[in-house]
Amino acid sequence: MVTRGDILLLGISAGVTGGMIGGVVLAYGILLITGGANLGWILLCVGAPLSGSVGWIMARRLAARAAL
Repeated sequence: MVTRGDILLLGISAGVTGGMIGGVVLAYGILLITGGANLGWILLCVGAPLSGSVGWIMARRLAARAAL
């Protein structure tokens, strides 16, 4: 059974991990854009969905554990 603490831990860890991964990808994208590389635009566009997918994967693992 999933407890309230599990849900709280999921929210905190997904937010922190997603923010760190998304921030690093966005920072490298902006760094490449200011350097003149077009690859930076791809990283800039992928940063937000990538950071959200980390939380989604964590939530799916918690839901699979709750189904047992």
